Amino acid sequence: MSQAAAQTATKAMNPAFNPRTVHFWAPILKWGLVIAGIGDFYRPVESLSVTQNAALTATGTIWTRWCLIISPRNIPLAAVNFFLAGVGSVQLGRIFLHNQSLKKNSPILSKLEEVKK
Repeated sequence: MSQAAAQTATKAMNPAFNPRTVHFWAPILKWGLVIAGIGDFYRPVESLSVTQNAALTATGTIWTRWCLIISPRNIPLAAVNFFLAGVGSVQLGRIFLHNQSLKKNSPILSKLEEVKK
């Protein structure tokens, strides 16, 4: 068996993405964060944390980009980070819309606006 054939066989037996590497386990375990974030869609908006969801959005966005520029490219980790950023963004949107509706419906704020006019 030539050395080139041995190297090809070794690469085939030990790909960069397999259960014996972090490239496999990081995305698998990170799906837990995505699932937890999706579970928070059913929580009342008042109990959501802006800082937590901003952190999820930021890390998801940053790591999605990073997974695409490192070598070897880690597409499964990029995918889970993309969804993590999406979940955080949706939650931040919910919080923002809730806060806007509170401002519109607040009797104190509406009285203050009348006084300003």
